[in-house]
Amino acid sequence: MLDFKPDYEKCKQRIDAFWECELIDRPVAQFGLLRPPEERVPLPASHHASPRGRWMDAEYQADLALASMKNHEFLGDTMPVAFPNLGPEVLSAFYGCPIEFGDYGTSWSTPILDDWADADKIVLDWDSPYLKKLHEMTDALLAVGRGKFITGMTDWHPGGDCLAAFRDPQRLAVDMIEHLDGIKALLPRIEADYFALYDVFYEKLRAADQPITSWTPLVCDDKYYIPSNDFSGMISRQMFEDVFLPGIINECRFLARSIYHVDGPGALRHLDTLLTIPELDAIQWVPGAGREVFERWIPVYQRVQAAGKAIQVLCKFSEIDTIIEALDPHGVFLSIGEVPSREAALDMLKKLEKWAARRAH
Repeated sequence: MLDFKPDYEKCKQRIDAFWECELIDRPVAQFGLLRPPEERVPLPASHHASPRGRWMDAEYQADLALASMKNHEFLGDTMPVAFPNLGPEVLSAFYGCPIEFGDYGTSWSTPILDDWADADKIVLDWDSPYLKKLHEMTDALLAVGRGKFITGMTDWHPGGDCLAAFRDPQRLAVDMIEHLDGIKALLPRIEADYFALYDVFYEKLRAADQPITSWTPLVCDDKYYIPSNDFSGMISRQMFEDVFLPGIINECRFLARSIYHVDGPGALRHLDTLLTIPELDAIQWVPGAGREVFERWIPVYQRVQAAGKAIQVLCKFSEIDTIIEALDPHGVFLSIGEVPSREAALDMLKKLEKWAARRAH
């Protein structure tokens, strides 16, 4: 049992049912809920000289995660998850891409592949300081979180996104025409490295009796992750299927559970292709800033459900009634923003139970 999530086992049953597009008593529902001000603890102060120092301070990040957990209430299926985070391009850093760290939770890497003639020099460094730091941060989170919260995996972004970090997305878009052979030769090497890295951290987390999770806080006792290709929004469906789909299929086969991250309207052109992957369990549709209104994307969610896949719905508390009218609760994972209070949250969960009871089969 976890101190911050005493009902973990029941919630995990709902998540297990979600993967199978089934229901226990209601769909999976996660949402952030701060405790009352008088119950919160102060966050550890940062005395670091630079953003890099703060990002790379494993002990500080672990203490920050613990304090943040204490300030939240984990109702519904909300999971107390912390994961070692150096930004979405950390995998490229293991190959030599420098990382810059910003003040407000962002980091970015600098491309290193200036000439495709040098592609064979792009080799994963198992002694990379960033990889060592990732181990240190994972160990620190495991230490402070033992019995309290779940430690997850970092934000990997292999495949096309890693390649875009090596090269720069705009240059890679041109390379899809001018250097296709180089791209097709480099992708399998990244894939093999990623699977090896995943296994290292999978074994570390399972040895510490952790379920597997990450920045999308579903949980699984087997291999789980969030395949993605944000670069895919810049290319045609034909290019995607020819160059990147084989790797995505391999990743879904490597994993026991997978939810694919469809990033923005440009990536929607690939949705029907993704829905044909038998090993893919679910879709995470992220419309992007300014386009989040649920009602606008009802046909997308319905398309996913019609294909027999589970779906994550990013929504607001005020949209729950519209969701209930539009979707089948089977295989739904609600990530709900703007929940106003504990009482409102509990009422919402009861409403979701009634929805499931009406649609049970």
